[in-house]
Amino acid sequence: MSTVVVTGATGMTGRVVVADLVEHGYTVRAVDLAVTAADRAWAEGLGAELLRTDLTDYGQAADVLHGADSVVHLANIPAPGLFPPAQTLAVNTAMNNSVFLAAAQAGLGRVVWASSETTLGLPFDVPPAYAPVDEDHYPYPTSTYALSKVLGETAAEQISAWSGIPFVALRMSNVHLPGGYGKVPGYWDDAAKRKWNLWGYVDARDVAQAARLGLTADVTGASSYVIAAADTIMNRPSAELLAEVFPGVELRGERGTYETLLSIDKARRVLGYDPQHSWRDEVEH
Repeated sequence: MSTVVVTGATGMTGRVVVADLVEHGYTVRAVDLAVTAADRAWAEGLGAELLRTDLTDYGQAADVLHGADSVVHLANIPAPGLFPPAQTLAVNTAMNNSVFLAAAQAGLGRVVWASSETTLGLPFDVPPAYAPVDEDHYPYPTSTYALSKVLGETAAEQISAWSGIPFVALRMSNVHLPGGYGKVPGYWDDAAKRKWNLWGYVDARDVAQAARLGLTADVTGASSYVIAAADTIMNRPSAELLAEVFPGVELRGERGTYETLLSIDKARRVLGYDPQHSWRDEVEH
């Protein structure tokens, strides 16, 4: 199997992605800025190499990608509001540019990377144009975090065209770890609590599936995919939620009772993505 660099490897989602790739036979070179002795023990236990790397530095990005076959780039400031807006934009853009350009220099076979559902208009203070929201709802950034992802997708498009490397952007929904669904019932009494992303979420194990599929999918150029669970995080029908909170917003097509309002149809069709995990498997409803 080929060697895959996973950036942001010690983060919540990164750990699950690394473990999944190792389980499926990949040689993993794990990378992060924050690396502790416990992190090194975790990586060693999986049989993965772990390197401390500052990806805002192009030279370090080039070094860590040298000799690899592909990269799953998850490293970024992971959400709006964690740092001053300008810092979020600057750091994320620097990381993305370094990794993308280093991948082109190294001649990697594939770049899979973490874009975001926020590029589609979250937190929907202005109602969506329609639902389920799909890839055609892009771009609608409402924060510098979302803007950093839009700029990343634009850079990916151009660098892919220059290099011929396929770039696969995963517009991940609100990621939950297995066993981490204890707060879900607290959303049910008020549909407005989670309207900000149309009640979407995704299990980290399904993100790992999407990342792995992105490494081998039959794609060219730069493409982007909504990655969400198959259902919403609510215990009420999706059509009822939409009508209550966003009256007048068109619900397109036939939808299952609790089906996600963040469309994963393209990811299913092109990547073969098939989410396997739901909060309903862990929480009484």
